[in-house]
Amino acid sequence: MLERTDYKVNIPKFDGLFQGFKTPLNEPTGNFFYDPWLIKDKYVGTVWEKLLASLPQPHGEARVIIMEPGSSYMAHSDIDNRWHLNIQGDYSYLIDLTTLQMYELKKDGYWYYMDAGKIHTASNYGSVPRVQLVVRELLTSTDSSELSQVTIKPAMPQYDYRYKFDNQISPWLNQVNKENKIKDFEYKDETVKFKIPVTELSGLKLSKDFRIEVASIP
Repeated sequence: MLERTDYKVNIPKFDGLFQGFKTPLNEPTGNFFYDPWLIKDKYVGTVWEKLLASLPQPHGEARVIIMEPGSSYMAHSDIDNRWHLNIQGDYSYLIDLTTLQMYELKKDGYWYYMDAGKIHTASNYGSVPRVQLVVRELLTSTDSSELSQVTIKPAMPQYDYRYKFDNQISPWLNQVNKENKIKDFEYKDETVKFKIPVTELSGLKLSKDFRIEVASIP
């Protein structure tokens, strides 16, 4: 689920300057998931530009994610894989909840590539905030011309719909994206749309919590 890459950068001392990172360090140039993101003007010439430049281009949204001591995320998966650079933290882990394998997050200057299609969580068992620079990998677009338009939405009102979606559907979405079988993914409110060869839908197993609509594209 988590592999060290060959991309490495010297991490400077930050002296606790991690407040106020509620928005990304960069901004989209077009589609959120497919088009490259460029660093914001306010971060040009700063250490954040240097850190991002150590990754291969192009890439997507980059955020500084802070996890307080003693906290964890809910189980989930994501359609897009991620790069992680550990800036601060002790006894912090990413956990594959399928294999129950724990991956220690080390401050060693290496970028780590994460298969976010695995159902996972993150936990900070240390005494200081865990600080990571997390960058989204851009989605692929299939070259297939035999595509159908697919729409998935809740079958009924439900308080935990996003949790169910991230655990049941996102692993499949991540896989078909890696296999370059999908295009034009979009997410708005609780509705997801994308285009895919209809034969690929045989691998998608939906519970009664979801409603799916499939339409041929002329």
